Amino acid sequence: MFDTMTSTKILGAGCGALLLFLLGGWGAELIYHGGGGHGDGEEHAQGYLIEVADAGGADEEAEPEIDFVEVLASADAAKGEKVFSKCKACHKLEDGANGTGPHLYSIVNRPIGVVDGFGYSDVLATNGGEWDAEALNGFLADPKGWAPGTKMSFAGLKKVDDRANLVAYLQGIGG
Repeated sequence: MFDTMTSTKILGAGCGALLLFLLGGWGAELIYHGGGGHGDGEEHAQGYLIEVADAGGADEEAEPEIDFVEVLASADAAKGEKVFSKCKACHKLEDGANGTGPHLYSIVNRPIGVVDGFGYSDVLATNGGEWDAEALNGFLADPKGWAPGTKMSFAGLKKVDDRANLVAYLQGIGG
């Protein structure tokens, strides 16, 4: 008959053996299989990737240059209010009410980086320009591309109509 200590040792040895078996299988999978997954239906072929020069005809057409001021002229501020819903988690519209980002009251044509009580990143604090329509368009399209080093983590608004509608909406806030 087994005592408690002997049965505990047998159970521990069984668990240890199972653990070694599973780790061995995992290690072998990494070494010999090289990726993929089980049962995902992918076939893995061996081969070499040979890069070739572009044939020239397969280039994507470059987007035509769009005059943002023209798009802004036909923008819809009501639609811009809906676009602002993406901004309101960090920005407030009331004068002096900073959130995670500075307040946007009267932002259009306001100098960049001048809201009292808000700690701007160096790139915006020393910019020296103003938030005119073109600057807002560039920043809203790609904040980190327009102002490398900005603290703003928003990825940007890809559609020019969304940016124009938002700027039209912001023009009416304290403007």
